[in-house]
Amino acid sequence: MKAIQLQKPGGLDNLKVVELDDPGQPGRGEIRVRIHASSLNFHDLGVALGQMPAADGRIPMSDGAGVVEAVGDGVSDFQPGDHVVSTFFPEWLDGEPEIADFSTTPGDGIDGFACEYVVRPATAFTRAPQGYSFAEAATLTTAGLTAWRALVVNGQLKAGDTVLVLGTGGVSIFALQLAKAMGATVIATSSSDEKLKRVQSLGADHVINYKTTPDWGDKVRELTAGRGVDHTVEVGGPATLTQSIQATRIGGHISLIGVLTGISGEVPTVALMARQQKLHGLIVGNRAQQLAMIRALESTAIKPVIDQTFALENLADAFALQKKGGHFGKIVLEF
Repeated sequence: MKAIQLQKPGGLDNLKVVELDDPGQPGRGEIRVRIHASSLNFHDLGVALGQMPAADGRIPMSDGAGVVEAVGDGVSDFQPGDHVVSTFFPEWLDGEPEIADFSTTPGDGIDGFACEYVVRPATAFTRAPQGYSFAEAATLTTAGLTAWRALVVNGQLKAGDTVLVLGTGGVSIFALQLAKAMGATVIATSSSDEKLKRVQSLGADHVINYKTTPDWGDKVRELTAGRGVDHTVEVGGPATLTQSIQATRIGGHISLIGVLTGISGEVPTVALMARQQKLHGLIVGNRAQQLAMIRALESTAIKPVIDQTFALENLADAFALQKKGGHFGKIVLEF
């Protein structure tokens, strides 16, 4: 089968197209899946660049969507022909988090989905939403479930709440779509007026250009009559957290899910305490949460926003686009 492997040291030039042995037929509790799509995440880019060291020859990409070709003994959840999507933590099926690293995550601790076929435990997949293409389904594993857990599972989002989303990457766009579908008011930020027009077309109620309004936390408070938002989806990290605290209401909920501005920095603990806010760090979610999200998606008109699509062998070009940060929504591989 055709696959992409990352050779050491990391770097986009070290993503190599290779021919590997077919993984064969599934054993007990396993399924064989023909992979047709994957999508790019910040985590995947970090692995590809060597910022998150992986084993030499690792097959990258944590997201995978495809069709079941065969099932092993003891598998009752799937049958050949089912369209499926992978899970980020294949061994975290339900309950509270039990892992604090990426040792079981495809594309990092184990081989990922930049390949044509995989044989994995059946519990490493869920069914894809009905009516979704492979490309659309492939956006759900990481970005979709992160937004769902941040707002619905941890934040207990309800109609009438206000939500702040930062930027126009995959998680933020999913959060916008989910919040609007559930009856929330959404404020979105970006450095691009063109992108802000696009988020308005997706339903954003208010938009802020953070380059022309550097104190955007105050602007959010102004837009909410001084109260602040109920939920902030914080994808920036150190450079944006202070403004997010200012933008969020007293007792509000901040989901800390990204490190786009760095992996360490000052935390304004006094402001966080004074406003009595919940700062909740999270990484994606479990299989049960993914199943709940898919049921919700099937009851709404939400479809992922895909910016560009690349062939498998052009993965390095796709990562180069992601690194530049010019995309809106998700970048996808189809093969």
